Amino acid sequence: MAQELNIETVKLLVMKSRALRLGAFSEAPEQLQVVQLLRRWTREHFQLDPNAAVMVAELACAKPGCPPLETLIAFWVDEQRHRFKIFKPTGEVEQSDFPPAWLRDFLASEEPGDDECC
Repeated sequence: MAQELNIETVKLLVMKSRALRLGAFSEAPEQLQVVQLLRRWTREHFQLDPNAAVMVAELACAKPGCPPLETLIAFWVDEQRHRFKIFKPTGEVEQSDFPPAWLRDFLASEEPGDDECC
Protein backbone atom coordinates (compact mmCIF):
# COMPACT_ATOMS: atom_id res chain seq x y z
CA MET A 1 0.00 0.00 0.00
CA ALA A 2 1.34 3.46 -0.90
CA GLN A 3 2.45 5.72 1.92
CA GLU A 4 -0.02 8.52 2.73
CA LEU A 5 1.59 11.87 2.00
CA ASN A 6 1.32 14.83 4.31
CA ILE A 7 3.06 18.20 4.09
CA GLU A 8 5.99 17.11 6.26
CA THR A 9 6.61 14.06 4.07
CA VAL A 10 6.41 16.25 0.96
CA LYS A 11 8.91 18.74 2.37
CA LEU A 12 11.29 15.90 3.17
CA LEU A 13 10.89 14.45 -0.33
CA VAL A 14 11.52 17.84 -1.89
CA MET A 15 14.66 18.39 0.14
CA LYS A 16 15.92 15.07 -1.23
CA SER A 17 14.91 15.93 -4.79
CA ARG A 18 16.15 19.51 -5.26
CA ALA A 19 18.26 18.37 -8.21
CA LEU A 20 15.14 17.11 -9.98
CA ARG A 21 13.99 20.59 -10.93
CA LEU A 22 15.39 20.25 -14.40
CA GLY A 23 12.01 20.16 -16.11
CA ALA A 24 8.29 19.95 -15.74
CA PHE A 25 8.22 16.27 -16.67
CA SER A 26 10.64 14.63 -14.27
CA GLU A 27 9.80 10.99 -13.65
CA ALA A 28 11.80 10.70 -10.44
CA PRO A 29 9.70 8.99 -7.73
CA GLU A 30 9.97 11.96 -5.36
CA GLN A 31 8.74 14.42 -8.00
CA LEU A 32 5.93 12.09 -9.05
CA GLN A 33 4.74 11.82 -5.43
CA VAL A 34 4.62 15.61 -5.11
CA VAL A 35 2.67 15.88 -8.38
CA GLN A 36 0.23 13.18 -7.24
CA LEU A 37 -0.33 15.03 -3.97
CA LEU A 38 -1.00 18.33 -5.78
CA ARG A 39 -3.42 16.59 -8.14
CA ARG A 40 -5.28 15.07 -5.17
CA TRP A 41 -5.40 18.41 -3.36
CA THR A 42 -6.77 20.06 -6.52
CA ARG A 43 -9.55 17.48 -6.85
CA GLU A 44 -10.48 17.82 -3.17
CA HIS A 45 -10.19 21.61 -3.02
CA PHE A 46 -12.36 22.27 -6.06
CA GLN A 47 -14.68 19.30 -5.42
CA LEU A 48 -13.83 17.64 -8.72
CA ASP A 49 -14.73 14.14 -9.78
CA PRO A 50 -12.11 11.69 -8.45
CA ASN A 51 -11.20 10.83 -12.05
CA ALA A 52 -11.10 14.43 -13.34
CA ALA A 53 -8.07 15.27 -15.45
CA VAL A 54 -5.61 17.42 -13.51
CA MET A 55 -2.24 18.54 -14.89
CA VAL A 56 0.58 19.82 -12.70
CA ALA A 57 3.73 21.29 -14.21
CA GLU A 58 6.72 23.16 -12.82
CA LEU A 59 7.76 25.90 -15.22
CA ALA A 60 10.81 28.11 -15.44
CA CYS A 61 10.19 31.82 -15.96
CA ALA A 62 12.80 34.27 -17.21
CA LYS A 63 10.58 37.40 -17.24
CA PRO A 64 11.63 40.25 -14.94
CA GLY A 65 9.95 40.02 -11.54
CA CYS A 66 8.83 36.46 -12.15
CA PRO A 67 9.95 33.74 -9.73
CA PRO A 68 12.50 31.38 -11.30
CA LEU A 69 10.15 28.39 -10.89
CA GLU A 70 6.37 28.38 -10.70
CA THR A 71 3.68 25.71 -10.57
CA LEU A 72 0.93 25.59 -13.15
CA ILE A 73 -2.16 23.56 -12.28
CA ALA A 74 -4.88 22.90 -14.85
CA PHE A 75 -8.07 20.88 -14.55
CA TRP A 76 -11.12 20.25 -16.67
CA VAL A 77 -14.80 20.52 -15.76
CA ASP A 78 -17.30 19.55 -18.48
CA GLU A 79 -14.55 19.89 -21.12
CA GLN A 80 -13.78 23.45 -19.96
CA ARG A 81 -10.16 24.03 -18.99
CA HIS A 82 -9.45 25.87 -15.73
CA ARG A 83 -5.97 26.86 -14.62
CA PHE A 84 -3.99 28.85 -12.12
CA LYS A 85 -0.36 29.45 -11.20
CA ILE A 86 1.32 29.35 -7.85
CA PHE A 87 4.54 31.31 -7.76
CA LYS A 88 6.53 28.57 -6.05
CA PRO A 89 8.24 25.36 -7.18
CA THR A 90 5.96 22.32 -6.98
CA GLY A 91 7.65 20.95 -3.89
CA GLU A 92 7.02 24.13 -1.92
CA VAL A 93 3.30 24.45 -2.68
CA GLU A 94 0.95 24.11 0.27
CA GLN A 95 -2.82 23.75 0.27
CA SER A 96 -3.12 27.28 1.62
CA ASP A 97 -1.53 28.55 -1.64
CA PHE A 98 -4.58 27.45 -3.67
CA PRO A 99 -7.07 30.13 -4.70
CA PRO A 100 -10.41 30.03 -2.86
CA ALA A 101 -12.64 27.17 -4.03
CA TRP A 102 -15.48 29.59 -4.84
CA LEU A 103 -13.22 31.10 -7.51
CA ARG A 104 -13.28 27.86 -9.55
CA ASP A 105 -15.54 29.12 -12.35
CA PHE A 106 -13.41 32.24 -12.79
CA LEU A 107 -10.34 30.10 -13.44
CA ALA A 108 -11.81 28.97 -16.78
CA SER A 109 -9.47 29.70 -19.66
CA GLU A 110 -10.36 29.79 -23.35
CA GLU A 111 -7.10 30.68 -25.03
CA PRO A 112 -3.57 29.40 -24.38
CA GLY A 113 -2.32 32.96 -23.70
CA ASP A 114 -5.18 34.02 -21.38
CA ASP A 115 -2.95 33.94 -18.35
CA GLU A 116 0.20 35.50 -19.78
CA CYS A 117 0.71 37.42 -16.59
CA CYS A 118 -0.65 35.13 -13.84
